[in-house]
Amino acid sequence: MAREGGNDMLKGLYIDGSWAPTEGRGTITVHDSVTEGVLGEIPEGTAADVDRAVAAAVRAFPAWSSLPPEERAAAMERVGTGLAARMDEIASVISRETGMNKVLSQLVQVGLPINSFAQAAATARSFPYEETVGSSLVVREPIGVVGCITPWNYPLHQIAAKTAFAMAAGCTVVLKPSEVAPLDAIMLAEIIHEAGIPAGVFNMVTGTGPVVGEAIAAHAGVDMVSFTGSTRAGRRVAQVAAETVKKVALELGGKSANVICDDLDEATFAKAVSAGVGKAFLNSGQTCSALTRMLVPRARMAEAERAAASTASAMRVGDPFADGTQLGPLASAAQRDRVQGYIRLGLEEGATLVAGGDGAPEGLDRGFYVRPTVFSNVDNSMRIAQEEIFGPVLCIIPHDGDDDAVRIANDTVYGLAGGVWAADRDRALAIARRMRTGQVEVNNGQFNVNAPFGGYKQSGCGRELGRHGFEEFLEVKSLQL
Repeated sequence: MAREGGNDMLKGLYIDGSWAPTEGRGTITVHDSVTEGVLGEIPEGTAADVDRAVAAAVRAFPAWSSLPPEERAAAMERVGTGLAARMDEIASVISRETGMNKVLSQLVQVGLPINSFAQAAATARSFPYEETVGSSLVVREPIGVVGCITPWNYPLHQIAAKTAFAMAAGCTVVLKPSEVAPLDAIMLAEIIHEAGIPAGVFNMVTGTGPVVGEAIAAHAGVDMVSFTGSTRAGRRVAQVAAETVKKVALELGGKSANVICDDLDEATFAKAVSAGVGKAFLNSGQTCSALTRMLVPRARMAEAERAAASTASAMRVGDPFADGTQLGPLASAAQRDRVQGYIRLGLEEGATLVAGGDGAPEGLDRGFYVRPTVFSNVDNSMRIAQEEIFGPVLCIIPHDGDDDAVRIANDTVYGLAGGVWAADRDRALAIARRMRTGQVEVNNGQFNVNAPFGGYKQSGCGRELGRHGFEEFLEVKSLQL
């Protein structure tokens, strides 16, 4: 990463309105997912750095929280405008960090954050902060200092989903971005600085989860932690945060089911399967809400296999900056190796390989690439059906009617997303209502960036985005009159 001015300080710690050196001496190398080369270096922050960032956020909270919502909203809009001005630059960085193709990075990886800052502003302006309940005046006020710990797959989107709504609600924040994809966060900090956000309202400490993440979760000065990442790491955040009895919002893993019903005609059935492959492979499968279990009628398994194999095999894998590329590399060597390990496991478990398989796609020996892979005849008890793989791997599972499909869909520790396809819309809605999950796409219903996003069960607690995401950062107080 570029060094600050002419000195020797790496950007990565933004504390109390300025770039700051770390208390430690370590650095973290950020790798290019496309070339496997080095994108830059960031400071390896320490618990002492977190102390300074939290202290700044605590000092800034009284003034920021007491500003009229209109002023906070205007500040968020300035940040959104700054993101839009640097969209192409930021999208290019995220494509190298995560592997997503450049066109999608512009639309999703930067477009969604721009929307989050705009929606946070709009919600701050329109939100009813007070209501009368009998003889009481019930008010909603900012919860305080929010620690935000974010992942690498949609790095800027997850940062914006937390920080935009928290700051718009009147909270101050301390952010720890993923060390795998931190450069976009540094660019956001630059934009926030240029937007004139008061010192201490937004603070950032780069580093590892076991050090910086745990220090944020444990800190007595942090009133709430909002975490997105693996269920394993989420459990740890909740355990550490429990020592100071702070609010915790978690958006964790998923193993989402896509139920395809038997009443679809041949053409629509093929369309549903093909679209389902795309839903599973978005961002090379590095999507927590990916529909990675496709549940199809047992009598139509062969039909589903043909459509899925055709779609997966036709997907163009390669350089995310090349025209026509649909799937880029995975974000890291560790993630590539993990996904290839699951592909080998699927074969060992006895699943039928329909497309893809172990190893890199032909001609892509450099970069963290994986072949788009489809397994069929998967039993829901197999590990590839129960564990989050986080790569382009789809499991096709047979079902014997609606009740059986719902049973299989709900037979998981997760509950983040889902899908249903049926010719009868009422039938599809009835199935969707029975699925124990946070959101369900009905007949290819598109993702709504302003609807609440979050999960059931071990997919987490709390909601992000829109009004529901805004409310997460507010406390409720009753004034007895």
